[in-house]
Amino acid sequence: MKLNELKPAPGATRPRKRVGRGNASGHGGTCGRGHKGQKSRSGGSIPAWFEGGQMPLVRRLPKRGPRRIAHKRFEYDVINVQTLNLFEDDTVVSPQALREAGLVKRKNALIKILGDGELEKQLKVQAHRFSKAAIEKIESKGGTAEVLGMHANAGDAA
Repeated sequence: MKLNELKPAPGATRPRKRVGRGNASGHGGTCGRGHKGQKSRSGGSIPAWFEGGQMPLVRRLPKRGPRRIAHKRFEYDVINVQTLNLFEDDTVVSPQALREAGLVKRKNALIKILGDGELEKQLKVQAHRFSKAAIEKIESKGGTAEVLGMHANAGDAA
């Protein structure tokens, strides 16, 4: 047997039903749709969830759970304290300085300083958020951690 000799089993395929071709065809007149009504008309499809005008299930059930849309989430570019060691002592580390050093890629990114690693320099760090560990490590070396406003443009910070 070859591929070109393959055929479906007898009776497995049937010809397509051709409706609306006159009464002699057996499918003339109403074309198998019955008489009148929404389902007999063109475009007369009914959604699967329609319940005949009865109050739908989704409206019969009580509301449960919170309806409020969650607050807007802020995305931060995070920098660890150990990364700040590349700046010199007594430097003001602002978002602009971090961008120029190549530590922050996005133009108006919000910056969060995390406390991973050790800080060896005395720095004045300006960022939008700090972790508790980061503040402790910066202030233990004699530096300061200044929180910038959330709506302050990161590019405008000095």
